[in-house]
Amino acid sequence: MPYTPEETIAQLEAILESARDGIIVVGNDRRFVRCNRRFAEMFGFPLDMIARGSVEEMTGFAADQLVAADAEFLRSDAPGRQEASGLRQLRFKDGRVFERFAAPLRVGDEIAGRVASYRDVGESIRQAQALEQQREFLERAQQVAHIGSWVSDLGEGARVGYSSETGRIFGVMPDQLPGTSAAFFALVHADDRAAVRAAAEAAIAPGGRAYDIEHRIVRPDGAVRWVHGKADVLRDGRGAAVRLIGTVQDITDRRLLEEQLRQLQKMEAIGRLAGGIAHDLNNALTAISGFAELALGTLAADHRARPDVEEVRRGAERAASVTRQLLAFSRKRLLQPRRFDVSETVASMARLLSRIIGPEVLVSTRTAEGPQMIVGDPGQVEQAIINLAINAKDAMPAGGELTLSTSVELIEGADVKARVQMPAGPYVVVRVADTGCGMSPETQARAFEPFFTTKGAGKGTGLGLSMVYGTMKQCGGFVFVDSEPNRGTTIELYFPAAPEPAMAAEAPAAGGTVLVVDDEPSVRTLVASTLHADPVTVLLATSADEAIAIAGAHRGAIDLLLTDVVMPGRSGIELARLLVQERPGLRVVIMTGYAPDPIGIDELPQPVDVLQKPFSPGDLRKRVREALHR
Repeated sequence: MPYTPEETIAQLEAILESARDGIIVVGNDRRFVRCNRRFAEMFGFPLDMIARGSVEEMTGFAADQLVAADAEFLRSDAPGRQEASGLRQLRFKDGRVFERFAAPLRVGDEIAGRVASYRDVGESIRQAQALEQQREFLERAQQVAHIGSWVSDLGEGARVGYSSETGRIFGVMPDQLPGTSAAFFALVHADDRAAVRAAAEAAIAPGGRAYDIEHRIVRPDGAVRWVHGKADVLRDGRGAAVRLIGTVQDITDRRLLEEQLRQLQKMEAIGRLAGGIAHDLNNALTAISGFAELALGTLAADHRARPDVEEVRRGAERAASVTRQLLAFSRKRLLQPRRFDVSETVASMARLLSRIIGPEVLVSTRTAEGPQMIVGDPGQVEQAIINLAINAKDAMPAGGELTLSTSVELIEGADVKARVQMPAGPYVVVRVADTGCGMSPETQARAFEPFFTTKGAGKGTGLGLSMVYGTMKQCGGFVFVDSEPNRGTTIELYFPAAPEPAMAAEAPAAGGTVLVVDDEPSVRTLVASTLHADPVTVLLATSADEAIAIAGAHRGAIDLLLTDVVMPGRSGIELARLLVQERPGLRVVIMTGYAPDPIGIDELPQPVDVLQKPFSPGDLRKRVREALHR
């Protein structure tokens, strides 16, 4: 049945008062017509002001609370000022914010006034601002940590959302990131897609394990990067997976460092193996070359066995060169700068280099006539040449030619300026030239920086040329690069030529007691045979413990300890330290074919001599005599 006017008015009053928005009706005469209680509460209008119905009073009261730009908000409610409906935001000085919607009040075809509703949106705006601020904080934190975030729905047509940092990691703008899981997998390296899919499927399965995987991605520019992805699975009330929320971190630099570490550890293991082999070989070569030299001393010049014995000694010397190279490679050889012929070193390395760099590269040598004498550690120089040869091989993947040459150059006058303040004088020059891809000027400028490499991950440590540079500095020399792209590279090593040595008289034989300690029987026998002609007493021990026992039982003085470094049980260094403490003034000569790190010689209370294996009887006799005369 139809409502009476009184019932209709009652219903409208109830609706007006139940509204959560403030509502006001203003007539054409600019007099207050009606408002609900919520309007009075929102704006704090006094009840007597509402009763008087003065719009001017209300607008003036409200204007004092509004920000100046919005002071005319109620005046716009007057007829003719704003007849169209519209939404406007009002900001009060105390921080409150309202949204106002105003519309004309129509009675038939006539406009009888205006109706406006007001909603307090300050809290929602503050929440939105706080949310935006938190989002900005999170984006900034991700950028600082280089960790992006993502969220992926599951099922057919699943959508994927990403943070800005994720876009930077993937090398694309945020609005260009793939919005589906299928598009994401297009960025995963083809060789890793199966593993990534398997990890995701295992994570979303009932009772699945955590999603945690390292894999490669391919950026739009073709760059391959390593990333670490982790995610948590959101499940519904039945335990079914509905969403993955995760992070992604670019770990390319870390993977590169790990690969370099693995490479260094591998090289260190190979070095330890090479050093151990060289140690055993040096013991054998010491005996072979030593007894060959002793035999030659007893054979007449025309003895038919003499050529055979000389060949045995030469073979031992060639083998000793190989062990020096092994020790140089493993960095287990004590640095012993001496005067040596670098042309002979270059010539002897040709066969070794051919085996190192393979048959696809032709190795040739061109050495100047006569000896090219320099002062340095032969093993260190050999290692520098090996490093240069390996770099040359990498620059010639399809094969080519490697040429090692030596010459003598006199630097003087204008050459000094051209060669970066090289002191004037004669230099022995070793050139290592290849026919490879060459280097750009930018690469040449950084060629000797430690850890700088143009090789791929896992294919080089970037230390080869920096080690060459360090070797040249230790020798007082200089290194230069001459290279152009596609025209090969030539590395020039300038060594100061060694002056002619002054003739030194050999120390005469001296008496005394020598304690010889070595676990290799042939070395002990060689030492005893070499020293038998000198007026010395030789005490032989097979280990440090036996040497300690012999020294404790010996009633007389012991003038010299001649000991190997590496032996079962105590090392030669430990033995020397103990005996020097018990017998102050004891001279010490260390024999070594393999120097462990750290060797510990500097920790001994007095200076010692080092005799590198393999040594000749002449070298041994000279070193013992010099030690006994100190």
